[in-house]
Amino acid sequence: MQDNLKFYIDGKWVDPVTPKTLEVINPANEEAYARISLGSKADVDKAVAAARRAFETFSRTTKEERLALLQKIFDAYQKHYAEMVETISREMGAPLGLSKAAQAATGLGHLGETMRILKDYNFAETRGSTEIVREPVGVCGLITPWNWPINQITCKVAPALAAGCTMVLKPSEVAPMSGYLFAEIMHEAGVPAGVFNLVNGDGPTVGEAMSSHPGIDMMSFTGSTRAGIAVAKAAADTVKRVSQELGGKSANIILDDADLQKAVSQGVSNCFSNSGQSCNAPTRMFVPRAKQDQAIEIAKGAAAKAKVGDPFAEGTTMGPVVSEVQFNKIQALIQKGIDEGATLVTGGVGRPEGLNRGYFVRPTVFANVTNEMTIAREEIFGPVLSILPYDTEADAIRQANDTVYGLSGYVQSGNIEHARKVASQLRTGNVHLNGAGADFKSPFGGYKQSGNGREWGEFGFEEFLEVKAVMGYQAA
Repeated sequence: MQDNLKFYIDGKWVDPVTPKTLEVINPANEEAYARISLGSKADVDKAVAAARRAFETFSRTTKEERLALLQKIFDAYQKHYAEMVETISREMGAPLGLSKAAQAATGLGHLGETMRILKDYNFAETRGSTEIVREPVGVCGLITPWNWPINQITCKVAPALAAGCTMVLKPSEVAPMSGYLFAEIMHEAGVPAGVFNLVNGDGPTVGEAMSSHPGIDMMSFTGSTRAGIAVAKAAADTVKRVSQELGGKSANIILDDADLQKAVSQGVSNCFSNSGQSCNAPTRMFVPRAKQDQAIEIAKGAAAKAKVGDPFAEGTTMGPVVSEVQFNKIQALIQKGIDEGATLVTGGVGRPEGLNRGYFVRPTVFANVTNEMTIAREEIFGPVLSILPYDTEADAIRQANDTVYGLSGYVQSGNIEHARKVASQLRTGNVHLNGAGADFKSPFGGYKQSGNGREWGEFGFEEFLEVKAVMGYQAA
């Protein structure tokens, strides 16, 4: 059993004010392999006090000083890369290949992109006689999820640091070990005491204490829409800035002129990646009604290629989902799809054959889904794809937008102008055309109940800046 019972506050590993432990479960075998402490309001108070003290000096550092610090963090991260890969795979079940190529890789991606932005960023400009200055927003509370743990940590910590902010991080208590390793990386890199602080805990305790804390100037939250609402409500009394990246139910519109074989196969693969545990996963596949039967056969074949198993085993392409809670939720929603009359193409309830323990879910495809069905409305967060037939392009766009979410969208077409035209009508923060992947330079975030504000790139960097106008700065 690995014990990580301390919090990182004011440049030191310290004991919690009140001891309370939680076991960390390996989702591949359902066994506890580590213990962490769950914090309290008192721990948050200590961390915020440290961050406020540090802000007085860190907010005055130069761009060059912060660039040098980010480079040291980048170098330390590279040194611990293999350890980060294994840590993520163990804590949340991503296959080693995915963890190495994507999960852990995002950490370097965000750190590198933040350095590029900071190097060329102009924090002040003159407009007439007025100087417009961009300054760090202050002490930031960062709450990150378990599904892409280090991605969400670095896409918040890096720009906050680059802006001159100080911070308190609460990683997910479900997958907290990568957060611990990241704190060790920050310490090794020589981040000044109090600039970065880590307090573990659950949402109703530590998350609530952070969101309502008068000493925190901004909350950056990634997680469920339900939890995001709670953060916003708790933050309202202190009128702090709130940036949120929440749930999604992304549509993948396959147009009539698309290469059906390629589009459907790619759509299944993207939906099932990370065991379906991505907020921007293309979980609703819209296909022309006349081609649904073909799409079903292609999807069934693509799903059969998924190799579900131990994340550390050779050839595994899909690991478990993260927890028993998630497993049970996904099972209930698969059953709901069956009960509501969707056609079960492949998969279904229960574990895949030969897997009797671990939170493994059968790769599942439903067809003849309508947009009113539960599986088309609720975010399942598992390897479950819904195929929805449409009659006209306008019908597909209408149904794609008929959701409370608006995080991402996907369009497949044999004509890029056609794809662009459809993309312009989707009410989502991101749209991927013809299989285009993520871009660290582009903003990430959503419309409607998928959140507000943006992460990644320059847009994400500017979330951590305030704007000050100094009138009379220049002689008239």
